[in-house]
Amino acid sequence: MMLTDYEWQAIELSLKVSITAVIFSLPLGILAAWVLVRCRFPGKSLLDSIIHLPLVLPPVVIGYLLLIGMGRKGIIGQWLYEWFGLSFSFSWRGAALASAVIAFPLMVRAIRLALEAVDTRLELAARTLGANPWRVFLTITLPLSFPGIVAGTVLAFARSLGEFGATITFVSNIPGETRTIPSAMYTLIQTPGAEADAARLCVIAILLSMASLLLSEWLTRWGRKRLGV
Repeated sequence: MMLTDYEWQAIELSLKVSITAVIFSLPLGILAAWVLVRCRFPGKSLLDSIIHLPLVLPPVVIGYLLLIGMGRKGIIGQWLYEWFGLSFSFSWRGAALASAVIAFPLMVRAIRLALEAVDTRLELAARTLGANPWRVFLTITLPLSFPGIVAGTVLAFARSLGEFGATITFVSNIPGETRTIPSAMYTLIQTPGAEADAARLCVIAILLSMASLLLSEWLTRWGRKRLGV
């Protein structure tokens, strides 16, 4: 059966939110993973716990924290709105922020494992030959950890597609603005006679997630092959 405008709208918004979440969280994910792997400082274990906290906290709690922190009247959100006119609450930007926070630990974990596998002797040899830290990172560390970065990016994208609890708590369920695939399914499940539409969106969500995981596996193998691993 042909997809309805309602379903297309939810799919397009989900893709928009997930892509935005991944693009803006990727630099922070690489930085966080590098700090956890290469740096030693007091409070490192605490930072590691904070980064991975969204994995164990209920998504509703994450949404509530975002609401009081990044909402229009929140601790940070009020300042952003007054000075820059930027509002996250009840908008697709807030949905992207919620998705990024929920998916961030998965991204960092995958990139961290890849960085830990990089031979530090290669970095040391490059520095001995006169390369500055930035050049070592861009020409040695980053390429060698590329498969893990790809895997983390795609995993975060797939997780963002399925985010529901934090999103609906932070930005509600607004048609055309914050109603992603999970929110649309939630609405259809509560609508009498819409079981078939909910099932169709369920199948679409499964296909999109499966495609993301298969793409992650293929890109990881391709990256390892190019690096000769």
